[in-house]
Amino acid sequence: MEPYMSLTVHYVTSDFTMKSRCLQTGFFPEDHTGENIAQGLKEGLISWSLEEEKMVCITTDSGANIVKAASLNNWTRLQCFGHRLHLAIENAMKDPRIDRAVGLCKKLVGCFSYSWRRKRDLAEAQKELKLPEHKLKTECPTRWGSRQAMIQRVLEQLPAISHVLSSDRKARHLIPTWQDVEVLEAINNALSPLTDFTDALSGEQYVSVSSVKPVLHLFETSVVAMQEDDSDLTRSIKSKILGYLQEKYSHPNTQELLDMATSLDPRFKMEYISEDNKTTVKARLTREMTDDIPSVTQTPPSTTPPAAPMKKSRKTLGSFLKAAKGSEAPSQPEQDVASELLSYLLSSKIDSEADPLVWWKEHKGEFPKLSVLARKYLCIPATSSPSERVFSTGGNIVTCLRSSLKPQNVDRLVFLAKNL
Repeated sequence: MEPYMSLTVHYVTSDFTMKSRCLQTGFFPEDHTGENIAQGLKEGLISWSLEEEKMVCITTDSGANIVKAASLNNWTRLQCFGHRLHLAIENAMKDPRIDRAVGLCKKLVGCFSYSWRRKRDLAEAQKELKLPEHKLKTECPTRWGSRQAMIQRVLEQLPAISHVLSSDRKARHLIPTWQDVEVLEAINNALSPLTDFTDALSGEQYVSVSSVKPVLHLFETSVVAMQEDDSDLTRSIKSKILGYLQEKYSHPNTQELLDMATSLDPRFKMEYISEDNKTTVKARLTREMTDDIPSVTQTPPSTTPPAAPMKKSRKTLGSFLKAAKGSEAPSQPEQDVASELLSYLLSSKIDSEADPLVWWKEHKGEFPKLSVLARKYLCIPATSSPSERVFSTGGNIVTCLRSSLKPQNVDRLVFLAKNL
């Protein structure tokens, strides 16, 4: 019950290897206001001599204090996809029928969790009915996908559950009615396809940010799209989830960041960027590629004495045409940038399961300026799972038997556990 604030950093090395490091798990006894968090994050960067200007963005949950902290520091913030999807599901679950059915599921799980006899009878019923010998799962409010996992397991084991409880007077009333089963099936049909996407975007050893827009597109077109055999409740859940995600990811800054990351992934390029934004994205890519070109160095002053002035010669017509042509034509660096970007966009996309970093490692000589931008944007994690994993590591270190660890020792132990 001691307050700590963790900070992780993510980057792509020069040989295009994704790296994730835990910088600190600092003791944070101050009030968790936006101002204090903003100052704490800045101090964390300063302690590691990291320049704010080189930070592309910060990925966080949607807590009001952390959102305010990023705003106070003028940092670009990416909302955690896992938290957003979890909140979208919570928003879609606001229905009295769902409340009753989910509450019944929790009571069922509790009924078997606290009785060894019922556990034994359930195992025997599973063998008799030839069902998978699985234990029931419970919901954890802070764990993504746990509600759907609980419902799916109850539906799977429903024949065995009914078989055991039908002969139990005290718990017979917990057997789900057909109305409850319909509601649970509607929830399961709507949510079951979503859990795999959260897990896939929660990794920190591979590129994830460029997949956010393709995943949202997939949600709209197939995963959460309305099907003919969907019940009214399933349709309502899907509609609310889609509406929530579309609203939260419609912010221009978020769209701009995701467009840049997606365009630099050779699996997608401009495929998931709207036609209206393609010109803007190309212009920003060109601008950032041009900004990385070193300015032309000035010729140092000569120490030799100036030569005698030459006699002024008459200009020819060809010299005027040459000067006019030179003023109209773009400079060589600008031509190189435009040529490199066009060549990249016209090259064929790689397989969707291929590793984009491996591709960039093989083609960085062909696209030297774009490869720098790829390292800049593709290191961004799509979720805040790395920080969540730090919390889990801290919980494994500061156990009941080691609850007197000093903050500096907690920081050191978590640092070693995460980075070695």
